[in-house]
Amino acid sequence: MGDRRAYGAVAHAVPPMATWKTPRADAATRVLRRASREDVLRRFRQEQREREARRMCRLKIRERGLAMKLAKVEQLFDGSKLVFYFTAEGRVDFRELVRELASEFRIRIEMRQIGTRDEAKLIGGYGTCGRPLCCTTWLQSFEPISIKMAKRQNLSLNPSRLSGACGRLKCCLRYELPNAKGEQHAGCAHERGCDRSAGGCHGESCDAVCGGSGCPA
Repeated sequence: MGDRRAYGAVAHAVPPMATWKTPRADAATRVLRRASREDVLRRFRQEQREREARRMCRLKIRERGLAMKLAKVEQLFDGSKLVFYFTAEGRVDFRELVRELASEFRIRIEMRQIGTRDEAKLIGGYGTCGRPLCCTTWLQSFEPISIKMAKRQNLSLNPSRLSGACGRLKCCLRYELPNAKGEQHAGCAHERGCDRSAGGCHGESCDAVCGGSGCPA
């Protein structure tokens, strides 16, 4: 299988929550040792090569008029191959492109098509909340997101406010959903409102997030 070591930085752990899955200390996540000076220099040279490969690949994509967008280039730590991550609407015939890149860099070339969410995860950035993207920092998998989740929380249905850096619906629309469902069911017997005979009032609406029933306590 070859050398599968990778160079990385250890970040501060996100405080665990009961609903989050704790990653297992398997071969893919285990820290082997602290990077040596030789490792740092080796990775520095690889980053230079990645930048050159990215520039060269984008130039050849434009020359050939290929309907694809290059997202990132990564060289494996053992130097065995260069991986080119790209997005595209459909299938792309990149065989000639691979041959040219292999001839240019004298290394094994792998083209890997990814989705828009994976692109945001690879590139990184900041959300409208001002924090680094969840998919880049701690989110381990992408769950289905629908506009019904925003409606359920009485959020504004403005597409620009509901869309994340990837252009899709924000993953955080799911975060408050269990709480929203629980609060509404606890405070209202029906979706239209709730009766509070003891208080002498009738609720006309229910705030799903804060638990208010539309009438005074």
